[in-house]
Order: sequence, then structure tokens, then C-alpha cells
Amino acid sequence: MGFLHMVVISNAEAAREVLQVQDNIFSNRPATIAIRYLTYDRADMAFAHYGPFWRQMRKICVVKLFSRKRAESWNSVRGEVDTIVRTIAANVGDPINVGEVVYYLTKNIVYRAALGSGCRERQAEFISILEEFSKLFEAFNIADFIPCLWWVDPQHLNKRLIKARAALDGFIDKIIDEHVEKRRRDICEGESDMVDGLLNFYSEEAKLNNDSVEQQNAMRVTKDNIKAVIMDVMFGGTETVASGIEWTMAELMRSPEELRREMLRLHPPIPLLLHETAENAAVCGYHVPKGARVIINVWAIGRDKGTWEEPEAFKPLRFLNPEAPNFEGSDFEFIPFGSGRRSCPGMQLGLYGLEVAVAHLLHSFTWELPNGMKPSELDTSDVFGLAAPRASRLVAIPTKRLMCPL
Repeated sequence: MGFLHMVVISNAEAAREVLQVQDNIFSNRPATIAIRYLTYDRADMAFAHYGPFWRQMRKICVVKLFSRKRAESWNSVRGEVDTIVRTIAANVGDPINVGEVVYYLTKNIVYRAALGSGCRERQAEFISILEEFSKLFEAFNIADFIPCLWWVDPQHLNKRLIKARAALDGFIDKIIDEHVEKRRRDICEGESDMVDGLLNFYSEEAKLNNDSVEQQNAMRVTKDNIKAVIMDVMFGGTETVASGIEWTMAELMRSPEELRREMLRLHPPIPLLLHETAENAAVCGYHVPKGARVIINVWAIGRDKGTWEEPEAFKPLRFLNPEAPNFEGSDFEFIPFGSGRRSCPGMQLGLYGLEVAVAHLLHSFTWELPNGMKPSELDTSDVFGLAAPRASRLVAIPTKRLMCPL
């Protein structure tokens, strides 16, 4: 495509070659012009090249931000789910746009976990910045494929990129400064958030590695790193989890069975995983040059006729077989969270949010489709995007099923 080599992986055997056998070669992530600029030249974890810096950023995320030992992230899930349940309870009997409700829910969960509950009055401003980032990430830029045409900019993307990053700088720099000031004055207000976790890690590692210049450089966490990681968390934890909750509710309306794994097979959180080769490689007998973009089609792998019986059918009972694959990355016919070095570090927190939200919605309410619609008539088509969300929002009518106050 243009001056870029593109390789698509659509079966489990080739995915195993890329994600396990030659994982060291395929561990980089490709980045567009917009992504490089908006992540402060790959200062985050999602798009940083594999190496000492990436390993450190992943350690921060896994150990300090997404760990089950960090109760604040998990508390944000429970608190926001309770709020949504009370909101729905006040509107029982009326059609509710489930898609919009769960997107609002996950947006609040991730915002609270990342920036704290004390910044809620500025949430609308931040969400508008996030939405502009999302549009810029998805916008087609011919310069990504034909670099010599960088001057062709009919969408005015370059000006929008500069404006968007300046808006993020102004917003999060103020929050970081407030956190630093509270730490300096030893003020403890409310629950800690991910910014606190990142600042804690920076101070600890700076003390531990004073004897090594190389380690100091690898372990340094700057404001740019904090801003870039926060955006990783917001993008990775909002639309993907919201889409998963909505798809789960939709599939339940069609077939009320145990379905977590089947939902992940049919509707993976991120259907296309992007990788980039660090050097020349061969996959299943095909030459893949250095710098090629490799797309792992998780959506197609989960529907491969050579692996799954009736792959397009929704059959949760298939996973009652003790030999059925799991989704933790070792069975390459079922990799909704990726595998290898670049597997999703927030998998446990994301699943927790999905499970708690769905469990509360089902425990608290009985749901029916509006206007006499039959389950078989429910639209199950999706649209292209980060998380392949539903093409049309799920609308359903809740009825309280508990006698106690919600």
C-alpha cells in the first residue's frame, strides 16, 4: 500500500509464527504520523518500540496501574456501576439506549481511575479532547503511505494535530502539577489515581538506579510519558470495554446462556492487532521485509472454519469442552487480547469491568426488546473501528427484578 509493505495474518498457524516463534522480530508497533505526534513520539507503552523503555512502561502499567493489588482501579469499577444501576432503576419501564449507557459508564470508570474523582468537573473538557484524538487517529493521511506527499493536507490534519496536543498539554499538565503540589505538601485527599501511581514509580526508580546512566535513561518517566500513558488507558479501556458490554447484553437478548468466551470469540475487543517487523523474517514460507506492517486479523481467526465448528453461530456451550481453547494467549485460534510481548496488559481490569457491569445489569433488572421485537430480529452487524462496535445501538426495556432498593 503506497510505499509500505502490508501483511495480513488470518489463521492460527501464522499467528503462532508471528506472536510466539518469532515474537522478538514482530514486537514493534507501527505508528502513523498522527499517532507519533499525539503520543509525544512514542512516549507511551502502546506504540513504543520494543526495548528497555517499553519494558519499563509495561512494568509500570502491569504492576502499578492494572494490578489487583491496586484497589483504587477496581473500586472505580464498582462505584460507577452502582451509580448506573441507580440511574436505570429510576427509568424502569422505559426504553433505554444500552449502548450509550455503557459507553458513559466505561468513560467514567476509566476517567476516575486515571485522573481521580476530584477532576470530575473538568471531565467534559477532557472527553472532547479524547474525541478529537480519536478522529485524528482514524483519519486517512496520504503521507503515511507516500511520504513525499506530506504537503497534501486537504483535511488540515497538521493544524488539527498541533491544536489537539496543545489542548491535552494544557489539561493534563495542570492535573500533574496539582498532584505534584499535593505530594510536596503531603496532602492526602480521596483515593489515589494512575497519575499518583506514575509519579510514585518515577521517584522510586530514580533512587534505585543512580549508579547506572543507562538505567537512568531507561527508567526516566517524564510528563510526556504520563500524558501518553493516560491516553493509552483512556483509549484502551473505554470503547473496547463498552463495546464488549453492549455485545454481551445483545447476545444475551438472543440466547440467554453463559457466554463470556463465546462473546470474546465473535466480538474480540480489538479485532485487528498491528505489528511491525524489526528485521527481515519469513512466515509460513513467505518473506516479510524489515519495517513491514503485519496485521493479525483476530476477528477472522475466531471465525476460521478450519478451527471452529459452525464458526458464525453463537454457541456458548462449545466452551464446556475441557479441551476448548482459552483466551490468555497460549491458544492461537483464540487470542482476543493478543499474545506474547504485546499482549494486553489491562486484560484483567477490562474483564473485571465487563463482568461486574453485566452481572449488575442482569441481577438488578429483567430486560426485554422494545415494540414487540423478537430476539431473532435483533441486528448483529458491526462497523469498522478500534473495537468493531455494533452498527446500531442496543435499545432495551429494563424491569426491576429485586424487591430491595437499588
